[in-house]
Amino acid sequence: MKLATLCYVLDKKKNSTLMIYRNKKQNDYHEGKWNGLGGKFEPGESPEECAIREIEEESGLKVESVQMKGFITFPLFDGNDDWYVFLFTADEFLGELIDSPEGELGWIPNDKLTEINLWDGDKIFIPWLFEDKFFSAKFNYKDGKFVSYSVEFY
Repeated sequence: MKLATLCYVLDKKKNSTLMIYRNKKQNDYHEGKWNGLGGKFEPGESPEECAIREIEEESGLKVESVQMKGFITFPLFDGNDDWYVFLFTADEFLGELIDSPEGELGWIPNDKLTEINLWDGDKIFIPWLFEDKFFSAKFNYKDGKFVSYSVEFY
């Protein structure tokens, strides 16, 4: 079992979301895809602490707080482990973007988010981030291909 975060930094003035195009790491399972910021928990971290740390490490931006929007279970996503992922947004940040070690950063207009090269499941859940409700979902992939999902909204 792997615990991770996915974080979406929102620029409300420009109506855009910070995404990362994964193109820099060797043997990156996400290579060639746009993704939110985030990653695996470090020992002792809360989901919020992990999200805030990952945003800074991957983008250089500092956020004071994040808002948890949902939780997704990805059974055997990478073929080896179940991934349990906490999803967050943040809309107040300071700093300048860095040259990220993970990939190329880009502000994507919100109305174009589902048109870029994402995992197929991301195209389903990204719109939920902009709704005023919490979700718990399960997204099933097999051999890197999207199969199905289920969701509960609260």
